[in-house]
Amino acid sequence: MTQPALAQTTAPTITKDMIVQHGLTHSEYEKIRSLIQREPNLLELGIFSVMWSEHCSYKTTRMHLSKLPTKAPHVICGPGENAGVIDIGDGQAAIFKIESHNHPSFIEPFQGAATGVGGILRDVFTMGARPIALMNALSFGHPSNSKTRRLLTGVVSGIGHYGNCVGVPTVGGECRFDPAYNGNILVNAMAVGLADADKIFYSTAAGVGNPVFYVGSKTGRDGIHGATMSSAEFDENTEEKRPTVQVGDPFAEKLLIEACLELMATDAIICIQDMGAAGLTCSTLEMADKGDLGIELALDKVPMREPNMTPYEIMLSESQERMLMVLKPERVELAETIFRKWGLDFATIGILTDTRRMVLKMHGDVVCDLPVQPISGAAPQYDRPWQPTPQRKAISVDDIKRDTDVGVALEILIACPDIASKRWIWEQYDHMVMNDTVARPGGDAAIVRVHGTSKGLAMTTDVTPRYCKADPVEGGKQAVAESYRNLISVGAKPLAITNCLNFGNPEKPEIMGQIVGCIQGIAQACRALDYPVVSGNVSLYNETHGKGILPTPTIGGVGILADLSRRCGMSFTDEGDSILVIGATQGHLGCSLYLREVEGRDEGAPPPVDLLIEKRHGAFIRNMIELGLLRACHDVGDGGLLVAIAEMCFAHDLGAELALPEGVEPLSYGFGEDQGRYVLAVSDAFRDEVLIAANQLNIPITDLGMVSGNQFSVAGLTRIPLEHLKAVHECWMPGYMSN
Repeated sequence: MTQPALAQTTAPTITKDMIVQHGLTHSEYEKIRSLIQREPNLLELGIFSVMWSEHCSYKTTRMHLSKLPTKAPHVICGPGENAGVIDIGDGQAAIFKIESHNHPSFIEPFQGAATGVGGILRDVFTMGARPIALMNALSFGHPSNSKTRRLLTGVVSGIGHYGNCVGVPTVGGECRFDPAYNGNILVNAMAVGLADADKIFYSTAAGVGNPVFYVGSKTGRDGIHGATMSSAEFDENTEEKRPTVQVGDPFAEKLLIEACLELMATDAIICIQDMGAAGLTCSTLEMADKGDLGIELALDKVPMREPNMTPYEIMLSESQERMLMVLKPERVELAETIFRKWGLDFATIGILTDTRRMVLKMHGDVVCDLPVQPISGAAPQYDRPWQPTPQRKAISVDDIKRDTDVGVALEILIACPDIASKRWIWEQYDHMVMNDTVARPGGDAAIVRVHGTSKGLAMTTDVTPRYCKADPVEGGKQAVAESYRNLISVGAKPLAITNCLNFGNPEKPEIMGQIVGCIQGIAQACRALDYPVVSGNVSLYNETHGKGILPTPTIGGVGILADLSRRCGMSFTDEGDSILVIGATQGHLGCSLYLREVEGRDEGAPPPVDLLIEKRHGAFIRNMIELGLLRACHDVGDGGLLVAIAEMCFAHDLGAELALPEGVEPLSYGFGEDQGRYVLAVSDAFRDEVLIAANQLNIPITDLGMVSGNQFSVAGLTRIPLEHLKAVHECWMPGYMSN
C-alpha cells in the first residue's frame, strides 16, 4: 500500500537545541532518522520524545525489571497492561497499581497530586474494575525547609479534593520527611478496584477497519510534554515548567467511571486504553502495537476546548479524564447513547488499518506518517554502568551513648516527623465513602470489604529509604517484607505487589547501582514470599542541581481476608492481656531512627532480612489470627519494639507494664530495628496456647508484660503517663502545620 505524502508545512528545521529540548540524545536522534529513513518533522520529533522518555519506555530499567517474578496461579494479568489483576476467588478479581506524580507535584502541588489520583484511577477502571480504594506514599523535604509546608499543604489538598469528589475512599498510606527530598518531593498514588474475573478489559486493538473512538473530556493545552518533563532533572528553571502540569476535574472523572462501567456491562468494547502519560500519542501507539496493526487519526475530529490547537499540541497534550476505545461497529450507537447520557464527549477520530503505521491528518493533510512498532517497541535499551553501594560497618552496642534515658529517647522518637501521628493528613480524606472501609487509616494495613460479601481486601504501602541508601539489596528486600508483615498483621494472606521505583539520575553509576540493587532485593523477597509483582512504575531523574533523593522503591501490597470476622487490629483493647513478641531481638541499631533522631547520626548497615524467617513467622501469625487467639497484632518497624508497643496503647488509652529480659542493653533492645518481629496482645485464656504453638515450631517468643493502667512503664527504666505520650505523638504535625 502506498503511503500518503506528508503535507508541506512551514515547520522549522530540526536543530540540535530542539533535540535537546525534547529530551533526546544525538545518538537517539540518529536512530530515529535511521528508522524512518528521513528527517522527522516537529510533530514526529515530539512523538518520539515522549514515547522514548524514561517515563514511557523504561529504557534504563527494562532489562533489570525483567528479573522480577510476575507469575503465580492467582495472577490473571501481570505487568504490561494498565494495571495488575489477581484472582481473589468466587469469580472476582482485584485490579491495582501504583504510579508516581513526583515532578508535577513539586511544580504545582495541588494539581500535580490531584491528577496523580485521577490517572491511577483510570488505570484501574480502564480494565473493567470499579475503584474501591486509594492509597498514597508521600516523601517531603525536611520540615525546616522553606518549601515543605506549602508543598505538603498543596499535595494533601489535591489528593483529598480529587478522591473525595470522585467518591473513592482514601484509606491509608505513609508520609516521611528527609532533607534529600528538599528539591524533589515524591507523590506516589495507588488505586485498587474490583471486577468480575471473566470481564477484564485489555488494550490490544483488533479488527482492520474498526473505528477508533475518543470519549471523556475535551483536549486542552495542559500537560504538554509532561512525560518528557517527568524524565528530566530539575534546575533553576523548574517554575517555568508549570504549563506541563495537567489540570484535573474529579467530577468529570466520576462521570467517566460510570459511563465506562455501564458500557463494559455490554459486549460493545473490543479494546480500551486511558490517555495518561503522553496522552493521545501513547494510547494510540500502544493500542495499535499490541494488535500488530496501524492506525489513522483525523486530529481535527478530536474534541478540543481551546481554539487553533496544532497537531503537536493535540497529540502531546496530557489533558485529563480522557479514554480511547475500539468498539464493535454494531454497538457504536449504544455506546454513544451512554456517553451522551453522562454528558461526555464521544467522537470518532480514526480507524484501524493493516499498514502498521501511524498516519495523522489535520483537515485532510497528512502531518505525520511513522511506523508504529519502532516508536512503541524499539526505544533504545541502556545497560548503564553501575557500581555497588559500599558496604557499611555494623554498629555495635559499644558505639552508642549508653547513658541516654529510655523514656527521653521514646518521647523523641514517638514525636519525630516520620513516626508522629499523620492524623492531620488522613482526616482530610474521606475514607468511609462507599461504606465498605473496615480498617481505617492509622493501622498496619487498610481493609476494604468486598461489597456484599464477608471477604476483605487488605492493602498497604511501604519502604524504608534510609535502608535502601545504605544497602540497596537489603533495603529492597525489607520494603517487600514490611509490606508482607503489614498484611499479615491484620490477618490477610498476601497475594501480590505493585511497585513505584523512585530514584535519582541513572546516568550516575552509584545511582544506577541503587536501582540494580533494590530491584535485586525486591526480586529475592517476592520469590521467597510467593508474592509476585503484577504492575508498577519507574520514576527516575528525581534530582535538583545534581542532588538526588533517597532511593525510594515504594511497595504497594494487596492481600485477601477470607472472613472479615477474623481480622485483627493493632490496638490494645483489654486490660490484663499479655504482651508477647514474636521474633528474635538482637538490638540492631544500624540505620535506625534511634541513631538518627536521638544521636544525630546516619551510620551503620541496615538490619538484615531473613526471608525464610519472614515466611515462617508470617504463617504462624496468620494461623494464630485465623484461630481467634490474638486480641491485637502489630509488626515492629521504625523505632523498634518500644515504639511499636506505644503505638498499640493510643487508640483505647490503655497503658503497658513491661519488663525487659535480664541482661539486655535497654537502648538497643528497646529501639533496635531487627526484622521479622510482631507484638501480640493475648488474653489469659489463650496465652499458654500461643506460647506452646510458637515453641513447638521453634519460633522465638518473649513475654514482655501486660496491658495495664494509664502509664507506659518499663520496669526500672521509665514510667510515662500515657496521656502525655499520646499528646507528644499527636501534636507534632498539627503544630507544624499551624506555624
